[in-house]
Amino acid sequence: MSTGTALAVDPHVVTCTLAPRLEAVRTAREFARSTLQGWGLGDLFDDVALVASELVTNALRHALAPGREGQAAIEPSRFPVQPGPRQAEPRLQPACHTLPIRISLVHRSPQVVCAVSDPSSSGPVAREADFVAESGRGLHLVDSFSRSWGWHPLAGAGKVVWALFEAEAGEPSGRHRRSA
Repeated sequence: MSTGTALAVDPHVVTCTLAPRLEAVRTAREFARSTLQGWGLGDLFDDVALVASELVTNALRHALAPGREGQAAIEPSRFPVQPGPRQAEPRLQPACHTLPIRISLVHRSPQVVCAVSDPSSSGPVAREADFVAESGRGLHLVDSFSRSWGWHPLAGAGKVVWALFEAEAGEPSGRHRRSA
């Protein structure tokens, strides 16, 4: 497992630190599943998991990419993390010398926010959809499957990209149309 969860004092604000590896996308989905189920909001999982996957993939691809736009390559270091769902004891995880990637879920009824923070201060840019390209549609999916989304710079360095979902029963979380 490539994470450690850090439980806050408030059980409706939960954060998971992700290692800078491709497995982080799967870990983010597992984190979303267990958190939403714990809150009794399992029906939101498909939409939140898709958005979390896209945001974490963007953070891995753009925020941690070596040599992009003056950014340094990822240099391994170690930082302690709390045990994940399948770990018995805390352990050290590799990370870059900058801020790690973190996913947070916040439940304030009737809404859930999925937020991913990363070390890049550059904001996300939605590209024109190219239907033959293998990538470039992630932010369009985020926009379609969440009520709204945006990003904010963090003090010092980094940014957080967030997506808002409606958690009321019977209410679709995003703006996309579901077939009956």
